[in-house]
Order: sequence, then C-alpha cells, then structure tokens
Amino acid sequence: MRNAASAFAERVEKARGILLTALLTLALLVLPACSGDEAPATGSAEAPASQEQPVQEAEVPEEPEAPEPAPSDGGQPAEPAAFDLSQVPAYAGSPYAVINDNVPTLDVNNLPAQSESYAPLDELGRCGAAIAVVSPSTMPAEGEGRGSIGMVKPTGWHTVRYDDLVDGRYLYNRCHLIGWQLTAENANERNLVTGTRYMNTQGMLPFEDEVADYVDRTGGRVLYRVEPIFVGDELVCRGVYMEARSLDDGGLGVAFNVFCYNVQPGVGIDYATGKSWREESALPQDPEPAQPSEERTYVLNTNTKKFHYPECSSVDRMSEKNRQTVTDTREDVIAQGYDPCGNCNP
Repeated sequence: MRNAASAFAERVEKARGILLTALLTLALLVLPACSGDEAPATGSAEAPASQEQPVQEAEVPEEPEAPEPAPSDGGQPAEPAAFDLSQVPAYAGSPYAVINDNVPTLDVNNLPAQSESYAPLDELGRCGAAIAVVSPSTMPAEGEGRGSIGMVKPTGWHTVRYDDLVDGRYLYNRCHLIGWQLTAENANERNLVTGTRYMNTQGMLPFEDEVADYVDRTGGRVLYRVEPIFVGDELVCRGVYMEARSLDDGGLGVAFNVFCYNVQPGVGIDYATGKSWREESALPQDPEPAQPSEERTYVLNTNTKKFHYPECSSVDRMSEKNRQTVTDTREDVIAQGYDPCGNCNP
C-alpha cells in the first residue's frame, strides 16, 4: 500500500510540473500582446539580469482644480430677457396694455429663495425689478400701521399739482412696485418709483387688489413680479411691467401679463427729468411747486381706499379689519392710493 501511495504521489507531482510549465509558456506568449513589448528573444521565463528595467512607480493623475463658484445671486431665479418696449402700443386711453395675450412668462419651477426680493438701485439711483411669492405670511398683519414714505425721493421726483387735471391734485405718487398690502414693504427705496396718480390708481392698483383678494380668499400663493421700464438714462420710467400667476392652482385663480403706462391725461411729462406741463403748453415747465402739507393723523379704510379725520362719523361705521390709523402728510396718503372722504374733507 505504501509503494502504491508513493507511486501515485510521484505521478501527481509530475503532472503538476507539466501543468506549471504549460501555464508559464502560455503567460510568456500572451504577455507581449497585452503589454505591447517584445517577448524576450531566449523564450526563457526570466529576462537576463542585464536587460531588467527599473520598476517605475505609476503616476497618479493630479486632481483637477475645482472650478471657482459662480457669484451668488441670492438664490434668485435667472432674470428674464430685457423687456422690449417696442411691443407696447402707444397709449390710447387705456391705463394698461395686455402683453403676450395676458399669459405670464414667469418661471414657476424656479421660485426665489426668499419670499420677496428687490433689485439694488442702479448707478442713477433707479429701481429695478421686484419679485415676491405673495402669501398670507407676507401680507401685513391685521391692524398693522403703515408709516410715512415722504422721506423717500425716487428718481425724477417733483412735488407738483394740477388740481383740475389730476384726481387727488398731485401729479406724482411714490408708487410701490409691490404694493404694501401684499408684502408690508413701505419706505423701501428699492420698491418706490415716481409714477403718475393715473398709473398708480388706474393702472397698477386693480391688479394689486386682484392678487390681495385672491390670497385673502384662498390662502394660496401668487408669484408676482413688477419691473419699471426706463429708456436710456431717463429718470422717470415709461411704465411698469407686471406679471402674476397663482401657484397652487396652476394659474386658474390669478394670471396676468400687462404693461401700465406712466402717463397722466392732460399732462405732458419729460421722462428724462420728471418735469411736466399742461399738454397745450409748448415747452416743459414745472407749475408752481406745491408746499407739502404737515403730518396729521388720518384713518384709512383699506377696503374703500378712502381716508378720514379720526372724528369723522364714517370711522365709527368702519369694519375693524379695514381700519388703519396713520400719521402722515395729506400728500403722501393720497400718493399711496387713497382718496379724501367726501364727508369730512381731510
């Protein structure tokens, strides 16, 4: 049994040697094809020592430099292309013109990181676009007072009156791009432009009210953007471009795309300087500047857009929800879109 086992072990050892030799030969044949080097001339398993090449460490590719981060835009969506004023027809009696069949072009898939954003003033001190996601959380709290804005002088501002031509007498209002009733922004110089009384109350206000009414009624959100449109270095904008779209119902509740003209019927305007004149006059000239009135306490009805003296009988009948007390000049209350009460004549 021992001799048989020894014989079997010898056969296994011989077979192992044959197998190793075959594998080594195969490796020598395959290696040049894989490496692209010529096989050793001798066909031996090892190259002569004189032909050995020093082993070189593999070079590790350098990490590519990380690109420098782009300047932060505050998380705001990319600005749309510059507004083309040539697409707006000349003013012909309507306070606004419909743009793009009234379909907004706002990117509802790329909302601003913050609920509201106001562009920095440019080198001439002019406002840029303002954008907000209006919701119940951005609107002023019930009973929240609105302070004076008389300290803000937007570019092209002039305090002038045309009592027989302008409802409210004063030609210019400090127009909020995004109305106070939507974001509670008041004396923000990046949100106030020189606009005619006509543009403020006939052009912009109905659209602001539409958004406010929708948010109040549904609690939904509205993407809202307003941009003053200037020509060249003019200090007074030719109008404001307004877009809005309700977000939670795909625009079914609110959707508009309009341009509101910064004009006043019967009054000519030099948009470069803000000077004005009656249209029958040949040359731009300011009427006698009106003296700003002193600050007084008034009660505003945010629903009817009337303002009253506190002792007015209409105040007692006013809903608490719509009542707001302010201390301001008569001029600035009117500039905010309010008309004097016909009873107490404030």
